[in-house]
Amino acid sequence: MVYSLAYRRPPHSASSSSSLTGEEKKKSLDESLSSGHSGMNNGIPEALSFDRVISGGTCPPCTTRDFMNYLIYIEHAAENLQFFLWYRDYFERFALLPAREKALAPEWTISQAEAEVLASQATGQKKLSPETAAMFKGTDFALGAKSPAVEYSRNPFNTPPMTPTGENVSEVGDFGSGKSFDNSTLASSNTPFTKKAAGAFDSADLKWQPFTVQPFREEVARIIATYIADGAPRQLNLSSRERTALLHALENTTHPSAFEHIASTVEWSLRFQAHPNFIRWTICNGNRPRVIFARGLGVGGIIGGLMAAVLITLSGAGRGWRVLSAIGFVIGIATLIAAWKGMCVVLHGMHHRHLRPWELFAEDDNASSDYELKKASFDTLGSANSYEDEPWIAKYEKRNIIRKVFDREVWIQEPALRQIQDTIFIQAVGGALVISAVIVGIFVALPHGGYY
Repeated sequence: MVYSLAYRRPPHSASSSSSLTGEEKKKSLDESLSSGHSGMNNGIPEALSFDRVISGGTCPPCTTRDFMNYLIYIEHAAENLQFFLWYRDYFERFALLPAREKALAPEWTISQAEAEVLASQATGQKKLSPETAAMFKGTDFALGAKSPAVEYSRNPFNTPPMTPTGENVSEVGDFGSGKSFDNSTLASSNTPFTKKAAGAFDSADLKWQPFTVQPFREEVARIIATYIADGAPRQLNLSSRERTALLHALENTTHPSAFEHIASTVEWSLRFQAHPNFIRWTICNGNRPRVIFARGLGVGGIIGGLMAAVLITLSGAGRGWRVLSAIGFVIGIATLIAAWKGMCVVLHGMHHRHLRPWELFAEDDNASSDYELKKASFDTLGSANSYEDEPWIAKYEKRNIIRKVFDREVWIQEPALRQIQDTIFIQAVGGALVISAVIVGIFVALPHGGYY
């Protein structure tokens, strides 16, 4: 079974091509989710939709882990998916809190955040009368003075962050693991995160310390240090206004609604840019050297068919013999069309694909426990998404071009992906038949050469 012969791959979407505002992205996202669309959408079947991939309803090479690897090694934007997975997990865990703990972190609306940012930009710092300024001079309340960082662990009256524990709360570092998040105080064991978060608040001219009594306050501080603060290891691509609005919200509450605007922007980027690009990339069943090799074979087949047609036309053979040149034309053109779409027809005949460079050496390295298809990439609070020091890079570069062309293969498990590739193959063969018929018809119409 194949899709429509008019099927087209998802178009490539550049990450910097969108000029939509945050509100427009959220509206587009809401419309997409509320439409309940099923079936083909921009070249992506329902079986390979974003929600199916994220929920684990797909097979290799279209799983969540494959998506993460693509974002790390190809698109270099894995922080969006990492933040999105954390936010979805955080939203669920917050909903499980008792009502008394939820009350400590009230819901935050986007209008509140925008109002505070605009107010701070319009009015700047509040002016004090000379008498009041003289009274506060030298104190923490003086104009321009920054609030000192609170040493939570040294103050016996500070309330530790109300991070709940229990079997129904998953660990932030490993989504859905069932472990509880560490509920130590902000300064007891995570001083670097605390300082980084405090620096982010200072950079936004926020003088009030976040309320540590609120649930998940330590976790939010870590998220700020990892994804929000300037120079964070997994810094999200946020505008200054978006970052300031988010920090204003997190200054007052740890409710998931504080992240809603940023989460919508990140999800829009994943749904409408990263995911279509991932599906388009996954359709290619061969590595770049193999695809170039396939293109060469296609060109060779066309040249072979052309030479056969010319030689037969110049000879004294009957016109019917010229039809034999169609074999070279059909094979060459079909191979070239498929290779133009990133497919090797030989691999497709077996429904195989090449292993990705980072997959090739997984079985060879005994010390590849840190590799394991980039398990660390699913850690919410991991380091930067750099891979330059991974051992497979040097090994793959040493591989000669012949070995790269004939690299190890594996069967494609995802049925929807095989169906897409079947459709592209039929399109390639159909196009080759039409073009070959026209070319051969031209040669058949030519008079005999009779040169030999």
